[in-house]
Amino acid sequence: MVYCGKPSRGCQMCRTRRIKCDEMKPTCNQCAKSRRQCPGYKDDFDLVFRNETKATERRVQRATKKALGLKTEKLSPSLEDIPSTSTSETMSVMPSPKVSIEEQASCHFIANFVLMPEDGRTVGHLDFVLPLLKEHGPDSHIQHAFNACSLTFLNNRRGVGGGCWDRALSEYSMALAKTNTALRNTETQQSDSTLAAVLLLGMFETISAKQISMFNWGSHIEGAVQLVKARGKKQNKTRVGLQLFIAVRTLMSVYCLTSSQAPTMGAEWWLDATDFSKTAAMVQRLMIKTSEIRAQTAHLIDTLAKTPDNTELMLELIQKAQAVDQEVVAWQSSVSSDWHPRRAGWADSVAGGDYARAEVFPGRVDVYRDIWIGSVANSARAVRLILHGAIVRCAAWLCSPVDYRTTPEYAAASTVCRVAIGDIIASVPYFLGWHLRRKDVDQKTTNFGTFACGEEDSAAGAGASAKGLAGYLLTWPLAVVLSQDYTTDAERAWVLGRLRKIGSEVGVKYALAMCQLQRRMPSMLIRRDALMSAHAALNTDKIAAAARAAPATEGYALNPQQQWEAMQQLKVDRGKAELIGKLLTSNNAADEDAQRAAQKWLKI
Repeated sequence: MVYCGKPSRGCQMCRTRRIKCDEMKPTCNQCAKSRRQCPGYKDDFDLVFRNETKATERRVQRATKKALGLKTEKLSPSLEDIPSTSTSETMSVMPSPKVSIEEQASCHFIANFVLMPEDGRTVGHLDFVLPLLKEHGPDSHIQHAFNACSLTFLNNRRGVGGGCWDRALSEYSMALAKTNTALRNTETQQSDSTLAAVLLLGMFETISAKQISMFNWGSHIEGAVQLVKARGKKQNKTRVGLQLFIAVRTLMSVYCLTSSQAPTMGAEWWLDATDFSKTAAMVQRLMIKTSEIRAQTAHLIDTLAKTPDNTELMLELIQKAQAVDQEVVAWQSSVSSDWHPRRAGWADSVAGGDYARAEVFPGRVDVYRDIWIGSVANSARAVRLILHGAIVRCAAWLCSPVDYRTTPEYAAASTVCRVAIGDIIASVPYFLGWHLRRKDVDQKTTNFGTFACGEEDSAAGAGASAKGLAGYLLTWPLAVVLSQDYTTDAERAWVLGRLRKIGSEVGVKYALAMCQLQRRMPSMLIRRDALMSAHAALNTDKIAAAARAAPATEGYALNPQQQWEAMQQLKVDRGKAELIGKLLTSNNAADEDAQRAAQKWLKI
């Protein structure tokens, strides 16, 4: 211990940033203004008497390097081996050990995914993880789940090798085992750490997914929803509990929209007493309503015969979807100026016509105040795309066998969806760091947001790259755009290129899985509805049932009715196979996992 005179009493964050700390308690205003977590202050004894061993060691190392004139490759000795005499006696002192791969992975993950919130305007992302990691030990389920995510992301992003992926799988296995143990324990099954561990396990699936068979994140989301339901509204009384609730609600909304499932409980249950941001809460309300409409559409089309009463039900559903769409329009026109995108550039063409590699699609480039605001805006656009897909699907059911593309619903959907697709595409360069390399873009009003560690965007300069969170938030809107009938071939090629960039460079492998299904909405679902309707007609006709019981025609194994039904069944089966073939790419057409994924999406 060495007395070092009058020390600085500022918090460690301000000391690290080398700025003046106002020493306010419990947290300083400098950390509050920059939306960082203030680590607090040291006590008076630690301020005056500090351990100077490390500083002495560094001074000795510098003297050694200067004397030798070269850089040694061996590790430094332990503290007890450091001589306390002259420089000549310390020639064997070596550099300090390198930072472990786990520590590198943790810092890299936090700098890319842990977004700090701004009170009253935005929410953070995974900001609840840091206090929970600090609270629980290094062998806890949440720590292992965090390690699995961080090691996987570091391996994806930098390709560190050295068994990093094997370590990540080992951490994932331990996290699964310990989380299952916690879920079986009545005292820990509803704890914040258990729910956070489940969310991190789902995120691991998203980051590590390399093929369609890795769509396992949905099972973790369903588990998280059940935990939230069991925890009840009491969970919202604490800050961490509310953050966890909002995180589950966001993931649940996307999952239900993707899988055409109605959410557990209703929209009011999920949105009651969670006023974190009125602007964003409205979008989540609309997402939940849209998932209910999409699930109801699929259910009615699969179960209803075309009768006057059922036609009225379908017309009411179309009107309900149109009303929600108008709510989205009202939200878009009512948001404050902070939420509006700002045009930062324009591209006339793509050099060489290589859309798959182009950074910007021809047209405007929009930037946002931070990626959370941009993500909410894109969610609203994706909601409009899904709503109009449901409306056109209902219209096709009503007008069948007339071509649905002659309906006014299709004409309206084509106009609205073209605009929404263009808006999402215009936001993509911003999410992937285009603005960080542009001197003509004001970095003070346009950045990714404030992350728990790492450099600010403006400080990173031209060498900055897209945050992992930006790619993570962008994947779903791009997947929705990719699946639209209204997307042009050039736009589709460009979106595929951006998804591959997110998967291969940004480090979110789920984006690569999204490229493996050639979905087209709503045309494929409309074709599927027609096939399923024909299949159902073979089994419900009472007259056909009577004819089916007639004896076989002489010289044939089947009677005429059975022959006709066999031909119709063959036609339906061929139609299903053709539809699945269109859904799959040439690379995965023979993949059984891809086949199952296609059948599950089409529900055939």
